[in-house]
This record gives sequence, structure tokens and C-alpha cells, in this order.
Amino acid sequence: MRALTLSTVLALLLVTGSGCGDTTTSRSLSAGAMGAAAGGLIGSLSGNFGAGAAIGAGVGAVSGYLFDQHKKGNID
Repeated sequence: MRALTLSTVLALLLVTGSGCGDTTTSRSLSAGAMGAAAGGLIGSLSGNFGAGAAIGAGVGAVSGYLFDQHKKGNID
């Protein structure tokens, strides 16, 4: 069960990292929303939906922002 959860988290991080949209804000928000949904699902497996959603939203928003900055050539 632990390996399945870990592989699911890693796959969702790859998906949420890209985000949707053309601007920094839209990419960060869409990736944050996807991260919140994924985190909520994973958190519900451990009995704490709220914490999972909050962590997922944070990770998704940061990864969407970093992806946007990388795509614009601001970071390597």
C-alpha cells in the first residue's frame, strides 16, 4: 500500500507541475487546484482530507510557479 501511495504522489506531482494557462498566475492557480484535489484524495486515504488538500495545494502552486518561470527562461 505504501508503494502504491508513493507512486501515486510522484505521478500527481508531475502532472500538477505543469499546470494550465499562459500566465504565471493562471499556471500557479490551476496547478494549486489540481494539487489540492490530488492531496485531498491522498489525504483521505490516511483519514485527513483537509491536511492533504492543504499540502497538495501548496505543492501544486509552487510547482506551477516554478514551471512557469522555467518555461519563461528565468530559471534553469
